[in-house]
Amino acid sequence: MNSTQLSAIRQEYLLASLNEEDTYDDPILQFQKWFQEAVTAGIDDVNAMSIASVDEFNKPHNRIVLLKGIEQEQFVFFTNYNSQKGLNIAMNPHVALNFYWVELQRQVRIEGIATKISTEASEAYFHSRPAESQLGAWASHQSEPLLHRNDLETRYEQLTAQYKDKTIPCPPHWGGYQIEPSMIEFWQGRMSRMHDRIHYTKQSNASWTRVRLNP
Repeated sequence: MNSTQLSAIRQEYLLASLNEEDTYDDPILQFQKWFQEAVTAGIDDVNAMSIASVDEFNKPHNRIVLLKGIEQEQFVFFTNYNSQKGLNIAMNPHVALNFYWVELQRQVRIEGIATKISTEASEAYFHSRPAESQLGAWASHQSEPLLHRNDLETRYEQLTAQYKDKTIPCPPHWGGYQIEPSMIEFWQGRMSRMHDRIHYTKQSNASWTRVRLNP
C-alpha cells in the first residue's frame, strides 16, 4: 500500500458526542461507565490496553496488555517482572495507557505511576488462571532472545510433567502492577474531525479538575 492509498482512507465519526455535563466529576467512575458500555456492546478484548514505558535511554516502548482490575482507583495488570516493561518500570515508574474501542469510536488515555501490588494479591490472581497459563509464566523467559521455539516448548513440557497433579507455585518474577493515574482523558470521535476531548488532571489534594481540549 502506497502513501496515496493510505491518505485516501477516511472514517467519519457519527455515533455519539461527549459533553461535560454528561460526565462524572470522578474520571474513575466515568471510565467504569464507558468500560461497561464497551462490554455491553460486545467488543472483543474489551480490556486490552496499550502500555508505554521508557527505558534507561529515554526511548519509549509500547505493547498491549490486559486490564485485570480497578482496585482503590488504580488500574491493575499482570506480567513478568523481568520483561522489558518490568525492567523499564523499575527504572522509571511513569507509564501511559491507552484504550481504543473502535466500535464505539472512543479512546481513553491514562498517565500515571506504576508500582507492584502485594505478593499475596499476585499469588491469588496467579492461582485463578488456567493451569496452562500458570505453566507458561514459568516456561517463558519473557523478552529474552529465544534461539528455537522448540526450546520453549520443551521447557513447557518438562514443567507440565513436573507439576502434574501438583499446585503450581507463583513465580517470584511474575505478578501485578497497579497504576495510580494522574491524568485521564476521554475522546469521542465526532464528524469532520471535530472530536470531543474531556481531560481530567489529579490535584495535590487528590481531587480532579476537568477541562475540554481542542480536538
